[in-house]
Amino acid sequence: MNNKMIQFMPGLVLSAAVTLAAWLLELVEVGIFGRAWLESLVLAILLGSLIRTCMPVPERFEPGIRFSAKILLEVAVVLLGASVSAAAILERGLPLLGGIALSVVLAIGFSYAVGKLFRLPHRMALLIACGNSICGNSAIAAVAPVIDADGKDVAAAIAFTAVLGVVVVLLLPVLDHAFGMTTLQYGVFAGMTVYAVPQVLAAAAPVSQASLQVGTVVKLVRVLMLGPVVLLLSLFGRQGEQGEQRRAPALSHLVPWFIVGFLGLMALRSFDLLPHALLAPAHVGAGWLTSMSMAALGLGVDARSVLRAGGKVSLVVVVSLVGLGAISWSLIALLAIR
Repeated sequence: MNNKMIQFMPGLVLSAAVTLAAWLLELVEVGIFGRAWLESLVLAILLGSLIRTCMPVPERFEPGIRFSAKILLEVAVVLLGASVSAAAILERGLPLLGGIALSVVLAIGFSYAVGKLFRLPHRMALLIACGNSICGNSAIAAVAPVIDADGKDVAAAIAFTAVLGVVVVLLLPVLDHAFGMTTLQYGVFAGMTVYAVPQVLAAAAPVSQASLQVGTVVKLVRVLMLGPVVLLLSLFGRQGEQGEQRRAPALSHLVPWFIVGFLGLMALRSFDLLPHALLAPAHVGAGWLTSMSMAALGLGVDARSVLRAGGKVSLVVVVSLVGLGAISWSLIALLAIR
């Protein structure tokens, strides 16, 4: 075993232990109530966050936690492509794809306007707008160097979106029951409103497999909007405040590898080019890797970071999220998605 794998082992073992605990708690729920009120994916996030918030996690666990939250999740997303057919999205065709793109643009404009209304600095308002409207921390990290954002602003924006993202995962299934959404409506709504790809998996999986598939595809279309947005921000006002040239965004930030892999497997599945014997193992593998990444995601979230982010930033993010939800539901109504 090489040194890098040894470095990852403590965090991997901790993530696996949290995942096992979440799975056992789900079994206890089923035994007591006859059903799981909180699925193991959500429980893994909550348990991980509880550990991070209530006790210090030694530094030696961090590499494995980061590996589980990022690499394992990305591999899980790629494998999920093997169980997703493009038919549900292609039935709606260009109207849905165009509607997603338009919704992202409207959400960015709305969120930025809210930030300026609450007198946030230009860069902070833009970070929140892009993170809220596209893909949370990934969008913030990609946009930050292009707009020369201050490190403190980046940290505050990332901290709050990480915590609020977990809250959204917990609330969305409740909204599904309250509004009586169909599986297709819920999938589109989850894909449009949840910040990050792993959080879409956690929010949609407890409802139905159909919602999970649709939500993942819609979310990845949103993520693909990061490329054009970062490119536009890079082109307009290429010079920094002191006249220095801004760094061009890396291609991996514009089109992450796991999206390419997901779309590739989805295309193969849609054209029935994948061996059927591989479909079940890919589905099981995606489920296990997703559960471990959920645990790692929780282990990276300290709920106390909300207090450090500040009340004004918190309010802007919450109002922006409500606006994103309204825009998303308007898209569903406009396209008559049932």
